[in-house]
Amino acid sequence: MSSKSQLTYSARASTHPNALVKKLFEVAEAKKSNVTVSADVTTTKELLDLADRLGPYIAVIKTHIDILSDFSEETTTGLKALAEKHNFLIFEDRKFIDIGNTVQKQYHGGTLRISEWAHIINCSVLPGEGIVEALAQTASAEDFPYGSERGLLILAEMTSKGSLATGQYTTSSVDYARKYKKFVMGFVSTRHLGEVQSEVSSPSEDEDFVVFTTGVNLSSKGDKLGQQYQTPESAVGRGADFIIAGRGIYAAPDPVEAAQRYQKEGWDAYLKRVGAQ
Repeated sequence: MSSKSQLTYSARASTHPNALVKKLFEVAEAKKSNVTVSADVTTTKELLDLADRLGPYIAVIKTHIDILSDFSEETTTGLKALAEKHNFLIFEDRKFIDIGNTVQKQYHGGTLRISEWAHIINCSVLPGEGIVEALAQTASAEDFPYGSERGLLILAEMTSKGSLATGQYTTSSVDYARKYKKFVMGFVSTRHLGEVQSEVSSPSEDEDFVVFTTGVNLSSKGDKLGQQYQTPESAVGRGADFIIAGRGIYAAPDPVEAAQRYQKEGWDAYLKRVGAQ
């Protein structure tokens, strides 16, 4: 695991060159939370209600905005207001996967206007380097009004059974992250990838990519559709900086109590990793 992972969020924030990562670490430290809640609900009311109730206990809310049956400007206006109220970031889990020209339009336009409200987006690198280049180009354009408030996670690994996001695909994900590190914050992966080396690139001393790990659940090992779960402790122990929990929180009998449990377990695991416990 990278030596950066052994440092506290505040220590990493103090020297991190990426403004959004710096803000993310500061949010986590202020709230003592490394929880990302995956709010996979299907109406605006449910989404905003969850964001308001769980907001105090999370660092990030992850949306699948295209599964909402009633998406409108009210959705994003409300979400942005709650992010300000409760001090969390918004991660739209769009998983861009197309040619550069298309993803630029999907990100900075269209019906969803993702660039206007999502701090964090993600993509698959199956189309090749061009997808990362295109998204980074959009975010660095002179007429792009959000500047350093936006960042990209590369989907380097997945937690579903039989995932093909392995080997050369994962290595290429790391290569592209290093090449476009002004916009790429890090990875969605099952472990820390800072040690990955290839013929193209090797880790530098100041490298500090953030790791988000999905499939975190305290009470289930998986589902019938191939999802495989792990605990907050095992995820953070393998290098996760932020744990992503969905059904374990929003589908719990008491989502607020569940969010508090994940917050405590995730934070305790982080303190253990950095030697502060």
